[in-house]
Amino acid sequence: METVTLARIYLREGEHLLARLLDTLRDESVRGVTVLRGIAGFGADREIRTAALADLALDLPLVVEFYDNPERVTAILAHLEIQGGLAHIVSWPVTLHTPEADAR
Repeated sequence: METVTLARIYLREGEHLLARLLDTLRDESVRGVTVLRGIAGFGADREIRTAALADLALDLPLVVEFYDNPERVTAILAHLEIQGGLAHIVSWPVTLHTPEADAR
């Protein structure tokens, strides 16, 4: 077992930030990244966005999660803040359970 930091970044498809964010996280060689596409949600503007079939232009919520050691996550989040455009980021310590980590 190993303690790492998990960061979660909330976006919307319509912000068009996902590709740049994924490029940055790949360039930083973080240990794991997952993108989740929401079926409904709202942000600070309180406008509800859903995946209803009647919607022609989708602007659904996206959640980008990544993890790494705490120092790397702190540095990456500082870099992302400098780039701008990411207003909703949370992070917290988690326990990583993998055969490699458990063998340590």
